[in-house]
Amino acid sequence: MKKLSINFLFLCSFLLFSACSSAVKTEGNKPEEIQVEEKQLSILPPEELYGKLFFDVQKNESLFTDSKTFVDAVPRIAPEEIRKKYAEIKPESNTELKTFLNENFEIPEADSDYKTDSSSINLHINKLWDVLKRPADEKLSGTLIPLPNPYIVPGGRFREIYYWDSYFTMLGLQEDGETETIRNMVDNFAWLIENYGFIPNGNRTYYLSRSQPPFFAKMVELLAQTDGEETYIKYLPALEKEYDFWMKGSENQEPGAYKRVVRLSNEEILNRYWDDKNTPRPESYREDVETAEKAISKNPDRTKEEVYRNLRAAAESGWDFSSRWLSINGNGDFNLYSIHTTQIIPVDLNSLLYNLEQTLARAYNLKVQPEKAVTFQERAENREAAIQKYLWEEETGFYFDYNFKKEHRTGIYSLAGVYPLFFEISDEKQAGKISETMEQIFLRPGGLVSTPHNTGQQWDAPNGWAPLQYMSIEGLRNYGKDLLASEIKQRWLNLNQSVYENTYKLLEKYNVEDLSKESGGGEYPTQDGFGWTNGVYQKLSKEE
Repeated sequence: MKKLSINFLFLCSFLLFSACSSAVKTEGNKPEEIQVEEKQLSILPPEELYGKLFFDVQKNESLFTDSKTFVDAVPRIAPEEIRKKYAEIKPESNTELKTFLNENFEIPEADSDYKTDSSSINLHINKLWDVLKRPADEKLSGTLIPLPNPYIVPGGRFREIYYWDSYFTMLGLQEDGETETIRNMVDNFAWLIENYGFIPNGNRTYYLSRSQPPFFAKMVELLAQTDGEETYIKYLPALEKEYDFWMKGSENQEPGAYKRVVRLSNEEILNRYWDDKNTPRPESYREDVETAEKAISKNPDRTKEEVYRNLRAAAESGWDFSSRWLSINGNGDFNLYSIHTTQIIPVDLNSLLYNLEQTLARAYNLKVQPEKAVTFQERAENREAAIQKYLWEEETGFYFDYNFKKEHRTGIYSLAGVYPLFFEISDEKQAGKISETMEQIFLRPGGLVSTPHNTGQQWDAPNGWAPLQYMSIEGLRNYGKDLLASEIKQRWLNLNQSVYENTYKLLEKYNVEDLSKESGGGEYPTQDGFGWTNGVYQKLSKEE
């Protein structure tokens, strides 16, 4: 049993976020007793934690270049006391406000202790695991949700664990024999599911209204490779609870959408990305307000709340932002203010949920509960049929997202279309067509571009991302397309190696079109570190 103060922390979390109350059921290193005052135990998003101060800071362009900086700041005293002091002092200038912030918060900065070195790239990555590792959280600190076991963060501005990043990070940890770290991270995710009902985008209070692409089942599979098949039974409660989160609303029999579920007919259910809030993201507050204002100026029929919801839903997808979620205007351009993520049934999400359903069927078979195993296998088969019906386009030979409001596929090429290869949903004929499309539309000198559209968004051309390279390579291998898989792998590894030799850094994303330039787009500069790049490079480069 946990000590009383930790149990009390869990109870507060339950009351505030309708999470499930129970003792933690994970193994691994446990934190020491959390010693904080009762008034500090409220796990609140920053707009509620800091009140007017939050809005004054986040609307002020001259204080921080990155909107995430303040919401990650650690209060030196209880937030309640900070709010009182701010109301009394009422800083009138930026200088006074900066002084107030520095006196009352620890303002986060990039890791300054780590010095890059010129060792081989594989050795460099091996050293980076300790740099990116965070110990079990022993106390509440602002918006950070304490986790009971050590974990790996991506790096740079990303100072917390991230959901889908972690699977690809684990690939490299596995290669380097860091099984205990993988186990700790899987236990952390199981802990989050147990206590919040789902895995948030990251362990920050401002992420508690959304998740990310559900890779937890793949993490369990990865851990089972070393810990044995009992792993599936151990994490079965967490797997099913996560599934319930994504499927909430599926009991509704009428066609339509509710939260993350879209019922297309009596028997056809697929899913979409969503966010339970319709306000500006605290970590991108100013940017979201500007996007919403632009959106309603272009289309008065839209509301700001609708725009905020769609921005947040795109953040749940992990592809924030991309032409996948945007409309083409009369000039043939994509603009962020046209975002409509919640109208779209995504290929990647539904492929992941197909895998989750299959994993649940496998776990129940191992537990010798055949009726439940059959139920989940049937759900997987129904989802597979719906994916083929709504997301596959025979004429072009590729999978596209589906706009269920307009009842047609979006026609936006993206590497989300390779997920059915990775999860072996496609047949051989489809795999052949996808392979040809990948080579003709996506292949670039440095690997695969996320989409062929250059929109200025970071999940579009000219950028390539480690997780999509890996899934594409493995998906092609599943169908014997080894030649193309090998070509993509070599181009990607060569690009990573070249950038490393010039900078001694591994980056969040890369420009795969012009190898002399850095990647770009998005709401923040390119980050170095970097968790999933390290993981995928280590995995691919160490293959025999």
